[in-house]
Amino acid sequence: MPLARSLSMTSLNGLPQWEDEDLPVEDLLLFEVSWEVTNKVGGIYTVIQTKAKITADEWGENYFLIGPYFEHNVKTQVEVCEPPNPAIKKAMDTMKSQGCQVFFGRWLIEGSPYVLLFDIGSAAWNLDRWKGEFWDATNIGIPFHDREANDAVIFGSLTAWFLKELSCQFDDKPNVIAHFHEWQAGVGLILSRSQKLPVATIFTTHATLLGRYLCAANIDFYNNLDQFDIDKEAGERQIYHRYCMERAAVHCAHVFTTVSQITAIEAEHMLKRNPDVVTPNGLNIKKFSAMHEFQNLHSMYKARIQEFIRGHFYGHLDFSLENTLFFFIAGRYEFSNKGADMFLEALSRLNFLLRVHKSDVTVVVFFIMPAKTNNFNVETLKGQAVRKQLWDTAQSVKEKFGKKLYNALLKGEIPDLSKILDRDDITIMKRAIFSTQRHCLPPVTTHNMIDDGNDPILNTIRRIGLFNNRTDRVKVIVHPEFLSSTSPLLPLDYEEFVRGCHLGVFPSYYEPWGYTPAECTVMGIPSVTTNLSGFGCFMQEHVADPAAYGIYIVDRRFRSPDESCNQLTQFLYGFCQQSRRQRIIQRNRTERLSDLLDWRYLGRYYMHARHLALSRTFPDKFEMEPCAPPKTEGFRFPRPSSVPPSPSVSQHSSPHHSEGEDEDEDERYDEDEEAERDRQNIKSPFSLGVLPQGKKKQHGEFRN
Repeated sequence: MPLARSLSMTSLNGLPQWEDEDLPVEDLLLFEVSWEVTNKVGGIYTVIQTKAKITADEWGENYFLIGPYFEHNVKTQVEVCEPPNPAIKKAMDTMKSQGCQVFFGRWLIEGSPYVLLFDIGSAAWNLDRWKGEFWDATNIGIPFHDREANDAVIFGSLTAWFLKELSCQFDDKPNVIAHFHEWQAGVGLILSRSQKLPVATIFTTHATLLGRYLCAANIDFYNNLDQFDIDKEAGERQIYHRYCMERAAVHCAHVFTTVSQITAIEAEHMLKRNPDVVTPNGLNIKKFSAMHEFQNLHSMYKARIQEFIRGHFYGHLDFSLENTLFFFIAGRYEFSNKGADMFLEALSRLNFLLRVHKSDVTVVVFFIMPAKTNNFNVETLKGQAVRKQLWDTAQSVKEKFGKKLYNALLKGEIPDLSKILDRDDITIMKRAIFSTQRHCLPPVTTHNMIDDGNDPILNTIRRIGLFNNRTDRVKVIVHPEFLSSTSPLLPLDYEEFVRGCHLGVFPSYYEPWGYTPAECTVMGIPSVTTNLSGFGCFMQEHVADPAAYGIYIVDRRFRSPDESCNQLTQFLYGFCQQSRRQRIIQRNRTERLSDLLDWRYLGRYYMHARHLALSRTFPDKFEMEPCAPPKTEGFRFPRPSSVPPSPSVSQHSSPHHSEGEDEDEDERYDEDEEAERDRQNIKSPFSLGVLPQGKKKQHGEFRN
């Protein structure tokens, strides 16, 4: 039967109305399968966790997540309960009766979706039999020493077993959709198809296995996509069996999706199948009722970071914190993939430019990348203790000063300021000043690094000489742990820290999507990304002049490494030249882009993938044109016509203007008027993530 056209997406502050075929969800069950359900390992956890609400709103009681059982996660994240669906309960009981532990409950996140968790350990006694069955079905052998692959076989076998027990209870309705994320869940998809279960399957790769390994080895990846001997490369890295599991899942799935256009091109060459749909990653956007609220949060958390800086640089605090900008890079410690190598080189060049031009701007750069450490650096802890001691001293002197001033004013006298402070007060203040004397430079790291002699970030810092000298205009702080509000050094959560910074810098070479710049965007913080990241490509498609909206996109695909580094340096230097007002205007514009990243908008791509899977699995019940996905009216932010985001000398996108024109430009700027203009601007229709067929490598691409 044709699907009725009745579902309408709510317009999001100017996002156009969009209609697609409404699924009869009351006659369907949706299962989403991932190793990261209730189990935070990487970015897929964020995808599933943030998407859960909009999916639960659409599917209600017919939406379930399947993942592995880990007791410490369940105790803190899951409310155990009985399954409301009798068919699911019966399937669980069958598995329990044969010795497998299965748990059901609600995941305590936004949307409170149902979760079904399999205890891998309780079923491990079946491993040899299941590996044999997997070999019979696929001719893929799993080495006994690969714990992760063995766990994937157990998890996948349990998933396929559950889907078989469930589907055999249904004659015609409900139909089942199973959406599998990444290769760890792929075994369940492969076995479901080999057993011919009546299940519509979707497979999403968030990054190809081999792509991540090749890029980590500093190989010219994007320039040689069509030249790799895939089997040879996977074999040399001892991941051939994992690669086969991933590729088999891709080709068995009714619908194959990936998270960005750049990863789609990669998947075409690495996995030998074009994705059917590109499903970009989103976030749950919580808009403030007033524009100035997120600006107030920036000011508040910036002050908290400034307090840390006062302690860290005690004795060397000869720069103005009012003219200090905070940059940061965060994520997994992948030195080349995440672009830390290029960022450090650009910082060296930025330091030179700021010194040559005698700029009064100081840049403090944070590297938030977890690495192996022993403990906090003693000198860093001492800095915070000295700051606290100075604060207490100033408070006690201020209190005595205030009392004397108050008493003098009560008598109607102007106090003699030379007598209002006695000798003891002067002595206390002198001792406080002496305590700030330092005989070493402020530390580069906040922790004692294990094997710091071989650490790539520290070795690069040694090479370029950014040691936090007084003459350096760029200061570096490596924080090799995730941020926490309970830290004695920098007591801020990651979100609070990001809000307090001025710019996030993520010049990644390999970044299938890029949640870090996306999180910056929804918090109104400008960021640097690249045209090799999914996020960067997405913004180039939707925003006419990304730099004007605080999204600086470095070209790492068609430029040489040195040219890309120079471009990044110019972005950073141009940002340093902005006035405070220009930064405020730019943050307003950046925050407006958050609508683009809202799951209420991006969730439609997942809807389309589910429709397509049903039409391919049950063509007699669900009809859809397989080669003509429905069009949607996207929208494209134009270049703002008011204040330039940064000085014309550094931003090619800014109109040339003189210093005398600044005041007139400022008067023309109206935030509400500009926001309304953005909301009214609609771009020509574009397809739902459909890829041009046969897209190959473009000439002129560089590995950098």
